Amino acid sequence: MTYATDRLFEEVAYVAFHFHWPMDVILDLEHPLRQRFVEEIGKINRRISEEG
Repeated sequence: MTYATDRLFEEVAYVAFHFHWPMDVILDLEHPLRQRFVEEIGKINRRISEEG
C-alpha cells in the first residue's frame, strides 16, 4: 500500500513550517516518526491556542 501523496505533502509542509527543516530531511524520516512529529506539533499548537 502506498501513502497518499496529498497526505505526504501535508505532513511535510506542516513539519517544515514549524521546524524549518528542509524537505529532504523530512522525507528521509520513516513514516511513523514523521507522523509522531505531526502529532506533537499539533499538541503544542492546541496547548498554545488554549492558553491564549
